[in-house]
Amino acid sequence: MRARENDRVADDLLEGANEIARFLFGPKGRRRRVYYLIATSGLPVFRLGETICARRSTLRSWIAEQENAARAKGNVGKSAPMAAKV
Repeated sequence: MRARENDRVADDLLEGANEIARFLFGPKGRRRRVYYLIATSGLPVFRLGETICARRSTLRSWIAEQENAARAKGNVGKSAPMAAKV
């Protein structure tokens, strides 16, 4: 039973800013954006030694919270006006 728990933790763990960026932004992960989100938006990460880590499940919950907060403010589904080309 303990081995299954460890497998689940390992499957849920993202190690390093590059891996977190790939999870959040796709194959062209943007590592620097991860650092920006940590500093400005409270991206839920933790450190194992010097390595930034996050759990996939925690990031999914955080994203859902961000969506709910934006929805409550009426900011979901609205796009910014396009700038006129000169």
